[in-house]
Amino acid sequence: MGPGIVRGNAGYGRRVALGPALALPLFGFGVFRPARAQAPVRLLALGDSLTAGYGLPQDQGFVPRLQAALGARGRQVRVINAGVSGDTIAGGLARLDWALAENPQAALVALGGNDGLRALPPAQSRAALTGILDRLAARRIPTLLAGMLAPPNFGAAYGQEFAAMFQDLARARPDLVFYPFFLEGVAADPALNQPDGIHPNAKGVEEVVRRILPSVEALLERVPRAPAG
Repeated sequence: MGPGIVRGNAGYGRRVALGPALALPLFGFGVFRPARAQAPVRLLALGDSLTAGYGLPQDQGFVPRLQAALGARGRQVRVINAGVSGDTIAGGLARLDWALAENPQAALVALGGNDGLRALPPAQSRAALTGILDRLAARRIPTLLAGMLAPPNFGAAYGQEFAAMFQDLARARPDLVFYPFFLEGVAADPALNQPDGIHPNAKGVEEVVRRILPSVEALLERVPRAPAG
């Protein structure tokens, strides 16, 4: 919250005493109102364990580090952690209404990792992701879609169909901000991952945030700003 509004009842042409023998008319002058602080943008991060910060101290997960990075760039943003470990895209769709109760002004959708790990049919995942994007669009919530890749052990054909799910939806929806791979530059790097080889460590999270930050800022530019109440 910024400084309070200076209130008064200076009628049109009212004279205000400024000293024992000095008075000035207020014709042409409005009551001074200091600029109010902007309310933080509410950014929903809908995801799984990668968003929730699995295996990391609370302040080192993706959501707090993204919020801190945005703050360091002068952006007032409250990132809402709607990450649930183990969740699939269908799970994200099932709880989307609950997440939207926070009235977000923008959304980052980062789901799909568990769909790939379980080799779920891409058509099934695509239908759920379409449902998420449709619901966000109906609420006119600017959205960033972060893509995911399937593990290579399920074969090239499955991997291509899985990746195409995100690419096709992004092409069909030019209103989306699209970031092709959430773990770009981090996946499969032992120095940036926890011992399970799946979840980023603190250093890996910082790299994820650094790489996705320009896309998040592009998303925030689409959010109409309103002053704090």
